[in-house]
Amino acid sequence: MLQPSMSTDDLQPLIDDPRPTGGRQAESLVLVNTGNGKGKSSAAFGVMLRALARDWKVAVLQFVKSGDWKVGEEKMGRQLGVTWHSLGGGFTWDSDDLQHDIDLARAAWATAAQVLAAGEHDLVILDELTYLCTWGWISTEEVVAAIVNRPPKVNVIVTGRDAPQALIDIADTVTEMHHVKHAYDQGILAKRGIDY
Repeated sequence: MLQPSMSTDDLQPLIDDPRPTGGRQAESLVLVNTGNGKGKSSAAFGVMLRALARDWKVAVLQFVKSGDWKVGEEKMGRQLGVTWHSLGGGFTWDSDDLQHDIDLARAAWATAAQVLAAGEHDLVILDELTYLCTWGWISTEEVVAAIVNRPPKVNVIVTGRDAPQALIDIADTVTEMHHVKHAYDQGILAKRGIDY
């Protein structure tokens, strides 16, 4: 999407190499996919596939979706050897007992903290984790500490809207998905194979 001050004349192929001079390799990275647009989890699962192609051990922990969901990424992830945990209670607007959901969230975070600390995975995806922090269901400070103090080889991806600033501050890469247009805007429900 063109910025108001841009014209198509401003869009030219890069001539200069954009990579930093004296770049270095990192033992691991922290990525945050946030924003109000679609694609935060999908982008993380794309990295999951890339990691699996490099023979990395991968764990996914989902904090809102429950084990009752039958999502395509879980089916394929499990088939490819991903350690998968669907630990949530589902969408909050469907909940009959928010306290139960909060208790599930806290137990889910305890599991995630153990997975991070164990260092058995090269990539840990903490899908939908930002919601638990912004709702105050778990401590953002605890999340940040667990990520900062993880074993050196463990790469982490955190997804969800409204990522807390403390999480953004410790991340190496932060991408904000921006809502431009969504099928929901036209009354179209989630489509199997595209949305889940």
